Amino acid sequence: FSQAAPLASTAPQSTSEQDWPLGRAITQLQGVYILAENSQGLIVVDMHAAHERIVYERLKQQLDTTQISSQPLLIPASFAATPQEISTAENCADVLQQLGLEVSALSAKTLAVRAVPISLAQGDAVELARSVLAELAQHDAHHVLQRARDDVLAAMACHGAVRANRLLTLQEMNALLRQMEVTERADQCNHGRPTWRQLGMRDLDSLFLRGR
Repeated sequence: FSQAAPLASTAPQSTSEQDWPLGRAITQLQGVYILAENSQGLIVVDMHAAHERIVYERLKQQLDTTQISSQPLLIPASFAATPQEISTAENCADVLQQLGLEVSALSAKTLAVRAVPISLAQGDAVELARSVLAELAQHDAHHVLQRARDDVLAAMACHGAVRANRLLTLQEMNALLRQMEVTERADQCNHGRPTWRQLGMRDLDSLFLRGR
């Protein structure tokens, strides 16, 4: 599961568990959902969708401030590139740098990824670079950060989010919940789908016909 950006090992502190809107993690279901308990009942979280939003907002905040922080790779990741990918890498070198990526030609038909965003450093560098190059190729390089920023950052965030079937510890689950609580628009993923649902005690009681 090296494709995922690391989850924070510690969660933002709150005065008590009762103050946590998304509750306390109980378990993980089928490697896809996190089940948590709060004062109202049960919280169900789509962990990939939620983490994707967190990574996206983190990248966007960095880009709004200056540029996305990058980390050089000890060994550049090379790949056989298409003519369009090579052309895009050459024409969008400055844009790639702002996005925390350094991609340059190694030969006439080969590109090398030499640096990636720090928050995505544990991911697949080649897959990330090809995805970003594909997005950039669809837009005017001089205006790409204004016109296509959301699409490019969403593609990057998808590569940085925890994958389905990755087993998380309770500490990692709780860290994700706490990050969601302090992330803007964390109730929706980058594609507009919900990241979590609340099932209140009344909802749960009705499933089991309690009180009838």
